[in-house]
Amino acid sequence: MKFFKNLLASTAVFALAGAFLLPLQTAAQVRGLPDFTELVDQVGPSVVNIRTMEKASSRGGIGGGSGSESDEDIQELLRKFFGDRMPGAPKADPKADPRAEKSDPKTPKRRVPEPREDQPRGVGSGFILSADGLVMTNAHVVEGADEVLVTLTDKREFKAKIIGSDKRTDVAVIKIEATGLPAVKIGDVNRLKVGEWVMAIGSPFGLENTVTAGIVSAKQRDTGDYLPLIQTDVAINPGNSGGPLINMRGEVVGINSQIYSRSGGFQGISFAIPIDEAARVSDQLRTTGRVSRGRIGVQIDQVSKEIAESIGLPKAQGALVRGVEAGAPAALAGVEAGDVILKFGGVTIEKSADLPRFVGNTKPGSKSTLSIYRRGATKELVVTVGELEDEKVAKKPAAKDVKPKAVTAAQSWGLVVSDLTDAAKNELKIKGGVKVDSASDAAERAGLRAGDVISSVANMEVNTVKEFEAVLAKIDKTKTINVLFRRGEWAQFALIKPSK
Repeated sequence: MKFFKNLLASTAVFALAGAFLLPLQTAAQVRGLPDFTELVDQVGPSVVNIRTMEKASSRGGIGGGSGSESDEDIQELLRKFFGDRMPGAPKADPKADPRAEKSDPKTPKRRVPEPREDQPRGVGSGFILSADGLVMTNAHVVEGADEVLVTLTDKREFKAKIIGSDKRTDVAVIKIEATGLPAVKIGDVNRLKVGEWVMAIGSPFGLENTVTAGIVSAKQRDTGDYLPLIQTDVAINPGNSGGPLINMRGEVVGINSQIYSRSGGFQGISFAIPIDEAARVSDQLRTTGRVSRGRIGVQIDQVSKEIAESIGLPKAQGALVRGVEAGAPAALAGVEAGDVILKFGGVTIEKSADLPRFVGNTKPGSKSTLSIYRRGATKELVVTVGELEDEKVAKKPAAKDVKPKAVTAAQSWGLVVSDLTDAAKNELKIKGGVKVDSASDAAERAGLRAGDVISSVANMEVNTVKEFEAVLAKIDKTKTINVLFRRGEWAQFALIKPSK
């Protein structure tokens, strides 16, 4: 009887232990590596290979085009692995290959001229947006191409028409004449988390339908004016450009676009365009064939801790206005160089890179509010957003309008300044200021140069050399001072740091 009691007790212990181990086993399974096979089956048919062609020219070999993703080095690398069976390469014909002919070593080698016909230019990737043949890819994949060829996973090949391309965001939309195609599902980038598993499908080095995987390394990487990119450690190489970045739900969250590399190949850091940003661009490309962006005409910089302390800003945030274009929307709204833009349209600007994105996504012609910090106070301005265009080149003021005059106080900061004539004031449309005749030492390091017109020092306006000298005399020469100046049509802001 005692034996059976011990047996029952032991059985109960093992049962409890088993019940205790089950959650641990389940947790271990959750922490295991993911299986991407279902995702490949789900999204793979929506990914396409893109080849571009161009008319033969005097360029030196495949890949000479600006948008090319392949070159002779890559082709040679593939030959080492595949020989004449290299992906996409025709079978070698010794009789037709001039390099296979035997030649007299004494006879100078001649370069065989390229035939005057379409030549392979580059290879990239893309993915199907709609069942009727809209495909999204990178702008640099199709840039400059005379012909774009799209190959589906079922080996069907189509000539594509470029609907629109935007270099600033590196997004392009092309169209093939087909129906019933498997379109991708678009994901929510806001749900994407750092450390989350993601997968890429593309054609690295022309190797179609290649699958690579990794994790999201970071979000909101500032590598451009208009796009906060997604950083991953997914293996991306030449030919992957334009392919989708896919989350574990089978949704596209980005377009693989760039890599950080010192060798030209993958080194563990790659970048993808967030799909929400790309979608906004593609909508405009599909509607009008181009992207319209807002602009307000300011040159901006990051607000450092040193700058914040210099101007009395409690926190280092916002966008420091280094320059204001004359006649631009910002100038008409009353924005001045030296202002710090804290909000645009009611949205807080944490860093300077936020401003061009907010403005760029605003429809030209619409009105927005600007919250700015100026000389210790915050004020609201209303700006009518203009349309982004090529920036004007600033004109240098004529040097004949004034006579140089050295000022001792200014020389301690590396400046030689002089008064402006009435004619110079009228031409620049300003009430006063002092002209920089020469800049050296601290002033030169701050970016000042001859021809600039200083209108404010240490947040105090100066209209004459006498006023300028009086302000400088009161300033602690061991501290950094801020200077507002004009250069041609632009008002700009600079910090002069004392010489050590």
